[in-house]
Amino acid sequence: MLLAVVRLPWAGDLGIHAATVQRLRHSLLNPGNPLVDADTPSPYYSPWMLVLGLLARLTGLPVFVVLRIGALVGLGLLFSGVWRYVRTLSAHRAAPAAALLCLVLLWGPDLLNWSGFLGLNSLALTVAYPSVFALGLSFHFWAWLTTTLRAHTDWARWTGLGALWALILLCHQFTGVVATLGALATVLAARPDRRLLPRLAAALAVGIVLLWLWPYYDFFALFSAGTGLEAIHRSLYSDLLGRFGLALLGVVALALRWRRDHRDPLVLFFALGALLLAAGGLTGHYSWGRAAPAALIPAQLAAALETVSAGRRAFRLGWACVLGVALAVGAWGQAGMLGYVVPRDALPAPVAAKYRPPWVGYHWITPWVGYGQVVMARTVPSRQIPAYGPYTVAPGYPDVFLPDQGGRDAAVERYFDAGTSSADRRAIARRYGVRWVIGPAADAEPWLRPVTTGPAGQVLYEMRG
Repeated sequence: MLLAVVRLPWAGDLGIHAATVQRLRHSLLNPGNPLVDADTPSPYYSPWMLVLGLLARLTGLPVFVVLRIGALVGLGLLFSGVWRYVRTLSAHRAAPAAALLCLVLLWGPDLLNWSGFLGLNSLALTVAYPSVFALGLSFHFWAWLTTTLRAHTDWARWTGLGALWALILLCHQFTGVVATLGALATVLAARPDRRLLPRLAAALAVGIVLLWLWPYYDFFALFSAGTGLEAIHRSLYSDLLGRFGLALLGVVALALRWRRDHRDPLVLFFALGALLLAAGGLTGHYSWGRAAPAALIPAQLAAALETVSAGRRAFRLGWACVLGVALAVGAWGQAGMLGYVVPRDALPAPVAAKYRPPWVGYHWITPWVGYGQVVMARTVPSRQIPAYGPYTVAPGYPDVFLPDQGGRDAAVERYFDAGTSSADRRAIARRYGVRWVIGPAADAEPWLRPVTTGPAGQVLYEMRG
């Protein structure tokens, strides 16, 4: 993973996080939309990204160097958080190491790369995302909450728990849901007496107030915003066995834990996560599938802990052998991630066949396109171009706070439609202040001047006049 941080392979959402740091390094107080030239709030302006933006502003470091620093912090929080939380579940010295192996390998033979999901390949691609930072905080949050429930502590500690809960939700909302379900399971398993209820209420109140006070976006508006996220997340409900099949071993382990204790925290955690995951699939709220880690994490931890649980030694050895085979299958399924840290031609052919090349990026336009200038580009380039400072006409991702996203998407589609006249294209470009266009040579117009050519035959054009 440290080598993956050095290489920082680019796929998925890395561009929007880089763009967020870009905007904050130029304006901490009023950064505007991270992707398009519009003065709108954005849920990407989280406390963690504010810290990274401030670091970039004070040091002058390049954005991708700052993201690498953030990745190191996120990894440290994640691994130390797992160690702390697992220590609340088992005193066995091998438990944290077994837990880490299960969290990154006990998935399935088919890959799932998504922020908030801890598969090794997914983690290599999302290591610089706020989701890794938020997951690391979540494990620390559960560990802190568990130890706090076991001891009657002062009000300050409960206030800190409430603040940490709000921080996780602000940094990555989907991971915040997972953290909330884990906290609820921890509280239900602990059966706190009435003396702790006022402290629990105080922690909840502190968290809600901090969420309400956050100035960069309205957190509670996310519940009612029409985001168009359901279509994007529908794929989370496909190929469940291929992506998560190995975690069924953890479900067996959870059943064994339930027989020993009907209020086991991992069992309750899994039940809450599985319930929300199923509800999303049944009701068409496919974005609820992002809560899948709330079912996967307890199952994976249970599978690891069963190897060090009390009971007959023969059973533990047998379980360890079965788990070892499952981990080997999971490791082979994700072996392609080695290509992110080793040259592809140095990999054995079967491993190289599993490797998925990351995106090339758009650094080749930076000698000409300046910060804050508007580029007309299709969806996939629009997910990368803002990382270097420019804006695009339409954001590459759904934006819950951009009121004219539909119009912007339609404008881009119309611009690149072969049937659109040259006059209409120029009118669209003028409407959005376009200075540059990225497309194939077939997109050339008399009022466009070709400047340079990039990968896959893409051409950077400058608007004349």
